[in-house]
Amino acid sequence: MQYRTLGRTGVQVSTLALGAMNFGRIGRTTQDEATAIVDAALGGGINLIDTADMYGDGESEEMVGKAIAGRRDDIVLATKAGMPMGDERNHRGSSRRWLVTELDNSLRRLGVDHVDLYQIHRWDPGAGDEETLSALTDLQRAGKIRYFGSSTFPAYRLVQARWAAREHHLRPYVTEQPSYSILQRGIETHVLPVAEQYGLGVLVWSPLASGWLSGAVRAGREITTSRSTLMPQRFDTTIPANRARLDAVEKLAEVADGAGLTMIQLALGFVTAHPAVTSALIGPRTPDHLDAQLAAADTVLPADVLDAIDAIVAPGTDLAAHEKFDTPPALLDPSLRRR
Repeated sequence: MQYRTLGRTGVQVSTLALGAMNFGRIGRTTQDEATAIVDAALGGGINLIDTADMYGDGESEEMVGKAIAGRRDDIVLATKAGMPMGDERNHRGSSRRWLVTELDNSLRRLGVDHVDLYQIHRWDPGAGDEETLSALTDLQRAGKIRYFGSSTFPAYRLVQARWAAREHHLRPYVTEQPSYSILQRGIETHVLPVAEQYGLGVLVWSPLASGWLSGAVRAGREITTSRSTLMPQRFDTTIPANRARLDAVEKLAEVADGAGLTMIQLALGFVTAHPAVTSALIGPRTPDHLDAQLAAADTVLPADVLDAIDAIVAPGTDLAAHEKFDTPPALLDPSLRRR
């Protein structure tokens, strides 16, 4: 396992980090299975675990808390808030009212007195930067969080938040957690350059592109992955964007074979090769999945392999741009672009 400094915090984290979204009902993972995955991840050198309040409506946090009991101090523990937690309209977003309340809920579920990294799960257009950053700064000063960051923020929001922190004498975000894979390279255009400029730690999610780069998706085979069951439209190869992904996967498989690598090693080695990336979040559903992903822990792709990837999916290109989660709200809701 390799280790890198998380932004400018001085904290050393593994280049592969354990994402716990699949713990519980989402991945149909039991507590015993989750604990076994955490045990194996820590044994393999992973020291960062990332979860969120909304994963299984808190179930993931509870399972992580039980799995790390007795070894909390050896783990860089991260969670997120901001996505809806039920139907109550104020049980979401990044207002001070909700963040103060929900952090206490997360700490209770995790069974800890603080988290190392607290992240805003998505930018909340209803809450101003000063509102959110002042609440996070106070929670940091209270000792409940060590650092705070953002997740899936567009580049211009990262810049705006940095200026708001400076203007109001507040602490800034120190990390960003974007989606990044060989098939979704759009963040190379704006987000990653901004992260480098501001010295942000970058924890990338979905480096296997929801399973497209796991080796389980190939031409001529029925797609039967767990994610394809949950989101069948994303794997319907009669849709042009999905066909383009499948064509790219076939070409990437040839590159991997030629380099003596698995598709997982190629995919994880690619995202961790970018100088702005600190860690890649892996989300194994079973111990076998984890073993296959840990095999990429020391993968370093040579220049010719990276060049071959660039020739298949051009830098800065998203093969499924419609699946991005950082689209400005006005592009999704007509009422926000009409007078």
